[in-house]
Amino acid sequence: MRYVCLIYSDEAAESAMPPEQQKALFDQYMALEGELAGSGIKKAGEALQPTSTATTVRIRDGKTLTTDGPFAETKEQLGGFYMFECKDLDEAIKWAAKIPSAKGGSVEVRPVMEFDM
Repeated sequence: MRYVCLIYSDEAAESAMPPEQQKALFDQYMALEGELAGSGIKKAGEALQPTSTATTVRIRDGKTLTTDGPFAETKEQLGGFYMFECKDLDEAIKWAAKIPSAKGGSVEVRPVMEFDM
């Protein structure tokens, strides 16, 4: 089964980190990437640009409305994701716990809906 791990963290706190802390976090992600490459479970994954680059789209009364920024004001922002192919939720949680941002932020694990077409 495929699971998406949505990675949330505090953008302001991460951007305020001294460069050596930012590099340490990046290095942790690169170490995880190496481990994932050896496991074969990673199907996709990307880091996202900051929320200041986001545009939210809504359709109201047949009109397209756009708003700069994310949908909701929150303490943590969606910063990236991984998609894993795991045998079950327990395995997905095991891998999600290895994502470096889980230490200071959170990782939401959600099964991907499969459609028979």
